[in-house]
Amino acid sequence: MPDLVQIEPRPAGNFSEWLRQTEASLQSGSVGSEVPCGACTACCRSSMFVHIAPEEEQTIRRIPRPLLFPAPGRPQGHLVMGYNEQGHCPMLVDNRCSIYQDRPRTCRDYDCRVFRATGVPVDAGAQPDIALRVREWVFDFESVESRREQATLQQAAAFLVGKKNLFPPGTLPTNPGELAALAVIIYQQFAAMPEGPDAAIADAILACLER
Repeated sequence: MPDLVQIEPRPAGNFSEWLRQTEASLQSGSVGSEVPCGACTACCRSSMFVHIAPEEEQTIRRIPRPLLFPAPGRPQGHLVMGYNEQGHCPMLVDNRCSIYQDRPRTCRDYDCRVFRATGVPVDAGAQPDIALRVREWVFDFESVESRREQATLQQAAAFLVGKKNLFPPGTLPTNPGELAALAVIIYQQFAAMPEGPDAAIADAILACLER
């Protein structure tokens, strides 16, 4: 069946600059992204659970308590906010975030350009709006080396996605966004690994993560 959805190219910025900034923020744990979202609220309408850390006191004060629940698998004090019957964040009012200045860190850190950069697929059935925006993003490449960087990044991501069975259960994240972020973290080490059996490469990646 032909794809009848109109794709409108949207500038994602300079690829190498994006990669350097994203890599540095992930390595430091600070994250935080300036995403040129415009009026897009796809992530707010895609049935996402939003994690909120206990130190995000102002955010917690802004969200009605009945909307917050203990975060599974997290220490006490960590919370999660769900979504409504339409799959929308309950803080989305008139297609705008009603607590934007105090929005959760999870929302501040979310950058769907990572899917375009890495090639990690978005579940178009579950999150069609995000999948569409990912298809629209277009990075600028200033050099051949910049394109090689993306090729290496996508190879690392493809290995993580396609060779999950080589990693111990629970080692790799199951969330596509977290898996894409992991590819950004390890792609340079992946590029430096000598050719060999896939199992040996998986072991080398595990060693990188432990360090």
